[in-house]
Amino acid sequence: MQNHPPNSEPPIGVLVVNLGTPDSPSVRDVRRYLREFLSDPRVLTMAPISRWLLLNLVILPFRPRKTAYAYSKIWLDNGSPLLIHSVALSKALADRLGAGFRVELAMRYQQPDIRSALERLEAEGVQTVVVLPQFPQYAEAATGSAVARIEEEARRLGNSFELVTHGDFYDDPRFVQAQAESMRPMLATREWDHVLFSYHGLPESQLRPIQNCLTHEKCCEEAEAPGRRCYRAQCFATTRALTQALELKEGRYSSSFQSRLTRDPWIKPYTDFVLPELYESGKRSLLVVCPAFTADNLETLEEVGIRLREQWRELGGSEFALAPCVNDSPAYVDALSKWVLAHTKG
Repeated sequence: MQNHPPNSEPPIGVLVVNLGTPDSPSVRDVRRYLREFLSDPRVLTMAPISRWLLLNLVILPFRPRKTAYAYSKIWLDNGSPLLIHSVALSKALADRLGAGFRVELAMRYQQPDIRSALERLEAEGVQTVVVLPQFPQYAEAATGSAVARIEEEARRLGNSFELVTHGDFYDDPRFVQAQAESMRPMLATREWDHVLFSYHGLPESQLRPIQNCLTHEKCCEEAEAPGRRCYRAQCFATTRALTQALELKEGRYSSSFQSRLTRDPWIKPYTDFVLPELYESGKRSLLVVCPAFTADNLETLEEVGIRLREQWRELGGSEFALAPCVNDSPAYVDALSKWVLAHTKG
């Protein structure tokens, strides 16, 4: 069923995609979310039987209760912060783009789901869908998995769409400007001893297949080769772009990686290992930002905003602040609208 007038141009669809969130902070809902998330072979990259054993014998019997408690600390009256920010972003983007566009929000895992979002766009007569994955740096476990699921669901609907996916935007000037603007108010409050850019981690095994990745200590700090798509290198590139935009002095900032899940080696340096090193070097005031995320969520608000803050205070640190993600800020809404329009010229 097409809801646009006869002989008019069909509306253009926009699909804002983020990772996902449980329906509630209950142990049951968190377990269901973790089961779907960690059953994805792009997330836990190991043999199927190993993944099943790890998930069902090690993770699901114990982790949901701990994770549910963490969610309960940040859950708001109207739901998950990730979902709240994502809904607000989608609505603001729809308002900015206007009547010729239909904006839908979907999560890779749980609700709102990708299939239902595509079905709503199809019912509106949409023929072209601009996909906006909310992951600045490329990782198979995030962007790769989300795009694969969107393509799979589009095939089930009969390939009625032309899918146009916006690529990695780790150093895109519009994203950099939006993230820099979210940091400036906190940078203006005081002279911070150190600014820490903390990114979501990945197992080293997911990076080693990339050509020349993790072959020497400085490999990811070098300019990224075209088509190489190294997540760690892109994270460092984000830090370079932000520190240039904010005019941060060399030696007053660094990058690290958080959210380790398994005992296998993950990309380094680890955020919780970096904090003692910073304290021992004489740092006492610390500003943290998490530019691997576009919306504040469990990893930013609880892992950094609560647990990392407690670790810093236990070390003896005096000041700690977490800069917000871009969320639904006007600068980020403007960035998304410009990317959509660039993909749909003519």
